[in-house]
Amino acid sequence: MSTDPVPTPHATAEQVEAAWGDPKLANVLYHDWEAGTYDEKWSISYDERCIDYAAGRFRLAAPWDGRPYLRALELGSGTGFFLLNLMQAGVADRGAVTDLSPGMVEAALRNARHLDLDVEGRVADAERIPYPDDSFDLVVGHAVLHHIPDVEAALREVLRVLEPGGRFVFAGEPTTVGDAYARKLGQWTWKATTTLTKLPGLTGWRRPQHELDESSRAAALESVVDIHTFDPDELEGTARRAGARDVRVATEEFSAAMLGWPVRTFEAAVPPGRLGWNWAMFAFHGWQRLSWVDEHLLSRVVPRSWFYNALVTGTKPR
Repeated sequence: MSTDPVPTPHATAEQVEAAWGDPKLANVLYHDWEAGTYDEKWSISYDERCIDYAAGRFRLAAPWDGRPYLRALELGSGTGFFLLNLMQAGVADRGAVTDLSPGMVEAALRNARHLDLDVEGRVADAERIPYPDDSFDLVVGHAVLHHIPDVEAALREVLRVLEPGGRFVFAGEPTTVGDAYARKLGQWTWKATTTLTKLPGLTGWRRPQHELDESSRAAALESVVDIHTFDPDELEGTARRAGARDVRVATEEFSAAMLGWPVRTFEAAVPPGRLGWNWAMFAFHGWQRLSWVDEHLLSRVVPRSWFYNALVTGTKPR
């Protein structure tokens, strides 16, 4: 880690300006800025709640017989949410985290140490994975493919570092339809919250203005870092062109996304700790119930391309 670049948690206006024409720089600046508060913003934890969530996404995407993979790699690991919780669920024994953002790699390794998990980490570009051929029997990622300029090239790299017969699982990728309504819901919620909390009696619910300004400046880069949305059929085709076998795309969250995006945006717009445990349980159990509705009822009548999240899996030819 000594040769890795250091994080840039507070991007200057000049850096942000340069990032508009450089998606990879934008990813570094945006995710370095988010690294310190990312887990809180997205209600990420490393307890039973998120262990079950991560394992559930893995099982939805891919078959798993319950035996652990020996060595797993996560691309675009962020703070380690997906891999670290999968390891706690018994999906993998040892792990490696990679991300373009030095701040995120630091956060993921810090989380791994706290959990006493066998994990190494490197700052790395998903289109040029710094590991030899056949290094892993599992590669995973959560909400990463839509940040990568050349998804097919990244999947070819994934297949290169996988052992023959090894599997990849990527979850949390926005569909084209889902991203359109999620962004609108988020924008309306942010505007409503930041406007209403200016009113007398509600100012205690408002973040300090400098935090809101910094958040808005960094969030403006989302239009640069969020490069892709996916049609499920086209994502399957991309994985097959990269050379994968046994490719399958599943989708989830329709009504659950209608609740989840306003909830997460509202949480980001108010001071940390202001909402409390009851709010967290409302948000979590509300998401659970609507996810059940999506899976057992709406999935039968709503086209899969309308659901918010896409999950793709495949294997390396033997």
